[in-house]
Amino acid sequence: MEFIPRYAQPFTLNEAIGLDVSVIVDEIARLQNSLKHLRETQTLLREFQSQEAPGTADPEVQKALEENEVVIGSQTERITILRMALAEKGVGDGRHYDASRTSPTGSEESITEQRDSSIQTQATDTERQTGPEDGGGIHL
Repeated sequence: MEFIPRYAQPFTLNEAIGLDVSVIVDEIARLQNSLKHLRETQTLLREFQSQEAPGTADPEVQKALEENEVVIGSQTERITILRMALAEKGVGDGRHYDASRTSPTGSEESITEQRDSSIQTQATDTERQTGPEDGGGIHL
């Protein structure tokens, strides 16, 4: 399965597929919560902007609105990637894993932190099996 993102993302679809389902689900919930707050902020900024006198729009407010739109697009795309990863794992599209689900640990560890932790764990497991720094090379 291939996915070409429109926005720069901190992980690829293949990397997401390699994560545990619980990590993917937690990240979807975290992103949905973030999107909820971004959309609320957008509403407030637009209300503020509409109350200003014509021709006196605050350029910082406009800049914030535009930047938030990019972040909203990126995070929405990230959720799509994560749902595709769940589908690839045979979990379905992941839509029933919405923001109401909370992490069992209560943490908001990001998907990139989990990926990095997973890579470190794999390296430690490999070292345990092959011994420390055995001269390099490829081990099959």
